[in-house]
Amino acid sequence: MSSFDRHPSTVADFDDARRRDRLRETQLGHTWGSWRRTRLVLLRILGILLVAMIVFGQYWVHDVVPERERLAQTSPELLPANLPADARDWDTAVVDMVGLGGVNATPTAKALPALSRLGVVWAVRYDNAGIDTKVIADMIVRAARYGNVRNIVLVGHSMGGIIALEVARHIHLGSDRRLVAVLLDCTPMNLDAVRPESRSRGADLVRWLGWLPGARESRILRFVVEMSARRERFAQRDGLFLDIDWRAMREASAQVLRDKIFSRDAAGNGLIEAQFLAIVAGGGTADLRALGKPNPDKRNPAIVFIRPRDAARDGVVDVEYSHEVLIEQSGGVDGTLLVVRPNQIEHANPIQRPAEYNAVIEAQVLPFVRRYQEANRNDPP
Repeated sequence: MSSFDRHPSTVADFDDARRRDRLRETQLGHTWGSWRRTRLVLLRILGILLVAMIVFGQYWVHDVVPERERLAQTSPELLPANLPADARDWDTAVVDMVGLGGVNATPTAKALPALSRLGVVWAVRYDNAGIDTKVIADMIVRAARYGNVRNIVLVGHSMGGIIALEVARHIHLGSDRRLVAVLLDCTPMNLDAVRPESRSRGADLVRWLGWLPGARESRILRFVVEMSARRERFAQRDGLFLDIDWRAMREASAQVLRDKIFSRDAAGNGLIEAQFLAIVAGGGTADLRALGKPNPDKRNPAIVFIRPRDAARDGVVDVEYSHEVLIEQSGGVDGTLLVVRPNQIEHANPIQRPAEYNAVIEAQVLPFVRRYQEANRNDPP
């Protein structure tokens, strides 16, 4: 018997219709009679959910949990930065606080040795999980009592000024220490003082934190937000398409990973949310009013505002707007406000411009604050 007798079917017999029929016979659920399409749709949905759960599990285990464990161990700290330039000033402590995205004020305080002309300089390291200004104020008061420090000067850079004003209110109204002055460096006095592009970035992060599980600890989310904030460096829109400079994108990625993701001095998402919401909640105007009310037991503190002479040099805060708010709240004939306007500074950048900052502190801030410091020294304890 020939091979053709054993196999009567030829290649020509396998037409396209028979091929499709054979393919259907190998598909999942080809024997299902009723609800076949519905059952297939449900099965695909279950598959997609299973994959999503696996991805979410990896995100939770490798991104959220390690960061949550690290943040659970953090707490606010008061760190030494500089000794007083004159031994007679050990009765005064200058406490520095950084702004949005920062945790540790020590590098900033060390860049401003002129502050040691007022007293011993301390730096606040925030709790990376969030901010409680009453806890920070109590921490400062305890350290002041332990060191026999009677007078307090608070310094806040950018959003740190909002925190400094709230801490100042707690110290001024709720402790036995004397609040000499509050120095505000390019501080937005309320949300309207934050330029729209910076305001939208903060709002975007808060929005993500509101609905994405684990977002307060997620380093992946932080990377996405930080890269989005820097997109103008490497992405330009060309009609309907984006023209991406891959080299610039790699450089931006390396900077974000180094400074914002793996640095221990970078703020966590929860801390940034707390910092931004401190501005959203009303800023520092209510605290300024509280500090300006007559107090039979204490003198009102001096308020110093440091801002660029050219307001356009500050791309984050509308310092002209904050300037106007401060004049309304603390200025006037009997006011306690001093505004200094160095030429070369930008937005709260003493580390980048230490010479300009120290020069203006020496020439203008120290003589003004010294008057309040001496007045407090002459008051009975």
